[in-house]
Amino acid sequence: MGDAAKDGSYAFTAKLDIGGQRSCTAALVEQQWLVTAASCFADNPAQSPKVPAGAPKLKTIATIGRTDLTRGGGSVMEVVELVPRADRDLVMARLAKPVTGITPAAVTTSTPLPGEDVRVAGYGRTKDEWVPDRLHSAAFTIGPVKATRIGLAGKSTDAAVCQGDDGGPAFRDVGGRYELVGVNSMSWQGGCFGTDEAETRRDAVDTRVDDIADWIQSVSSRTLLSRAEWKNAAYMASGYFTGNSVASKRHMDLFVVWKNGSASLYQGSDNNDPKTPFSAEHQIAKAGSIWQYARAVTGGSFTGSGSDGLIVRWKDGEVTEYTHLDQNGVHEEKNLHPGGGKDNYWTYARLITAGRFTANSLRDDLLVLWEDGSTSMYTDVDSKKLSGFIQLTKAGWENAAQISAGDFTGKKTSDLLIQWKDGETTIFPGVDPKGYHGRINIRQVGSPWKNMQTVTVGSFTSDNSKVNDILIGWDNGNLGLYPSVDADGTHGGIELIS
Repeated sequence: MGDAAKDGSYAFTAKLDIGGQRSCTAALVEQQWLVTAASCFADNPAQSPKVPAGAPKLKTIATIGRTDLTRGGGSVMEVVELVPRADRDLVMARLAKPVTGITPAAVTTSTPLPGEDVRVAGYGRTKDEWVPDRLHSAAFTIGPVKATRIGLAGKSTDAAVCQGDDGGPAFRDVGGRYELVGVNSMSWQGGCFGTDEAETRRDAVDTRVDDIADWIQSVSSRTLLSRAEWKNAAYMASGYFTGNSVASKRHMDLFVVWKNGSASLYQGSDNNDPKTPFSAEHQIAKAGSIWQYARAVTGGSFTGSGSDGLIVRWKDGEVTEYTHLDQNGVHEEKNLHPGGGKDNYWTYARLITAGRFTANSLRDDLLVLWEDGSTSMYTDVDSKKLSGFIQLTKAGWENAAQISAGDFTGKKTSDLLIQWKDGETTIFPGVDPKGYHGRINIRQVGSPWKNMQTVTVGSFTSDNSKVNDILIGWDNGNLGLYPSVDADGTHGGIELIS
């Protein structure tokens, strides 16, 4: 296989040692999932590439992100589960633990085109090495494109898919972002060490992934939420951050600030399975970042564009609006209130939430619960900043532990969910600038909801933004999802983490 890769190149590529009997290559497509050829695990690949789902028959060790196998670095993990794709030579392989510090390859959704150039990487044989210690790569051109396969032709005399490259990635380099196009399945191995010199064919056949990108994502999303200890979540905020609420039918995303100062964005899925409401996790900030100074966070539609943003109250009293965020971070910062200064009153803003509290408005308002138990509203914060102040109550809410706005009762304006310190949980229907209009208790004093660590409301199991779910991070590290809460507070609970 072509030339030796430079140190650190194509770190998403993994070497598989299958029971000490067979070696293959794979690609990291999610922090805990590899994609490779099913034939790597088959008893007799020449007869059939099919393998059963479940634990591999032979103990399999994956080395990821180690260009030179004689050195340290990267991660070494056991493969604990196989999820095969029935219609092609492809299998998803779950690692025992998530890999950190390595960016997975994206799975393309664009159909590969004949004549298109791609690169192939693998740990297999070369023209003069039986068991290389380094990752190698070469340039190839896409040939015939079939229903489940694509043909590849090497662009140089050294470009060949050799034994041990099976399952390795064929990928595009899009400005330094790698997109998986195919998985090595079969090849003639012309020019590979140990191949008959009479064999000159260097063509290969790869398994397509573009048409099953959704399936790959749905499999890999199964472990997203089980990796996190939700007792370590400091704040959660929901919104259509990575897609437009009007144009996209995806569910809401979830933004999480962790107690160590890191931040994550969980991208909403497009299926209605309440056990997998998110399709991908993106690290927005590492531990010790500026997010360690956040003291209140909420998501909402502040610009009326259909894509949601964040409002953050920081430790020093500064209040910041980010008009939108995506996989790369937060964008378009707007200062709503300066930080610092003696007796900065925004340091007393204990809880905040955004909601459509003004009827017929396209923009969300901000509701604030202060340290003294009073509540107030700031209307249309994007255009007015914090000048649209309305006092709602002067006291009495000192025992509120968590708040979040959503739609439960079908009113013209958003409802307010409040969890009190004693476990009682209340919905205030149709909150507007005139205040609160009745209350509905959905959990009584002493209920298990007193163990709530964080909460947010959103459309996580449906593309209907008027049917809201309650997502709870519990203090035991679990995450609870209560779908389609209604005016009576009736709903089912699903523990996403057992």
